[in-house]
Amino acid sequence: MISSVSDVPPNAAVEDLGARLIALERAALDRWGRGDPSGFLEISAPEVTYFEPFLESRLDGLEALSRHYEDLRGKVRIDRYEIHAPKVHHAGEMAVLSFAFRSYGGNDRHHWNCTEVYRRMEGQWKIVHTHWSIVQPIK
Repeated sequence: MISSVSDVPPNAAVEDLGARLIALERAALDRWGRGDPSGFLEISAPEVTYFEPFLESRLDGLEALSRHYEDLRGKVRIDRYEIHAPKVHHAGEMAVLSFAFRSYGGNDRHHWNCTEVYRRMEGQWKIVHTHWSIVQPIK
């Protein structure tokens, strides 16, 4: 059964999963904003795949993602951020978290969309796929 945190009648199991995944994401984002990408590495599966607009192609595997994040370590600074309209779809051992992300650092302001695909592995939810995209206003 596919369910969504925001679209179903109150369901403790779905709401709990949504809250758990959002908490994992927030903890990783808190570290990311201080220049530490390790929070995301710790919640990613060995076979994680990753897309972002600054890469020409998909990264495959935790080792490749770790190398990419090491190049960014200490370079990202976020004073505050907002997660808007988070939504979780859940089916068995898989869950998809999507949200709009706004970050603020100094004079910089960035708007992103993010999709994280999680899989329950050995009792823990791990990211198996990440996709970040920059929100571009339509002109």
